[in-house]
Amino acid sequence: LLNLAENGGHIVSSASLYGGTYNLFHYTLPKLGIDVSFVDDPDDLDQWAAAVRPNTRAFYGESIGNPRGDVLDLAGVAGVAHTHQVPLIVDTEPDPSYHGLKYWEALGPGAYVAKARVQFLRDLGPAIAPFNAFLLVQGLETLSLRMERHVANATAVARWLEARDDVSWVKYPGLASSPWYGRAQELLPRGAGSILSFGIKGGATAGRSFVEALELFSHLANVGDTRSLVIHPATTTHSQLTEGEQAATGVTPDLVRLSVGLETLTDLLADLDAGFRAAKA
Repeated sequence: LLNLAENGGHIVSSASLYGGTYNLFHYTLPKLGIDVSFVDDPDDLDQWAAAVRPNTRAFYGESIGNPRGDVLDLAGVAGVAHTHQVPLIVDTEPDPSYHGLKYWEALGPGAYVAKARVQFLRDLGPAIAPFNAFLLVQGLETLSLRMERHVANATAVARWLEARDDVSWVKYPGLASSPWYGRAQELLPRGAGSILSFGIKGGATAGRSFVEALELFSHLANVGDTRSLVIHPATTTHSQLTEGEQAATGVTPDLVRLSVGLETLTDLLADLDAGFRAAKA
């Protein structure tokens, strides 16, 4: 985003974001002179259009909102951006550090990544260590196989949760009951990932007891691990937000988020069942 919007710029973003991203946009970017307007209902394209300003430089959203589980209307949001001539991944301003180079005119579709490399990488210096790069390359070799297992486990867990009386709701775009199921089938034909959330009856107290009782699921805030992870966002990742801000990002006191890993499904369900028994107690 710094590659697109300098001091005085403006970003329009979906409010359905990971807590750390929301904080970055809400508190940190304004300190750098970049304002961010949040779209409370990302499915409402009129809200995106209404948030555009003359100095808007980019639209931002998560393909699958975390932890709400909403699938972004990529074509619709992109259409609004183009209608208002808002660049998504382009930059056309002359760069005085490269003799007035205009990236888009010179490089076309490669403008954004070129600017990030020759300007921000050069000036700020972020570079991955060789061993980290090696590990990433090794992991990529089996990524497709791991994702198949992630999706299969997550879908099965979501259906199992949906059938329980002690669960108020389940949000996973791979479920036919999800309002984003049709969009997920179009944009995510191989599956809706490993992240799902559900509402546990008993609210925050039950959610905390549920998380503390799990043994196979690790209590961690990251997502996408081969191990299964669990968290209660209202008291952890989103705890620094006000109640109104939590509600805007889709976080409610009863919400529990799971990142479903590669373990045996029967073991996952047994662990979750133990958590529900603890929550009832």
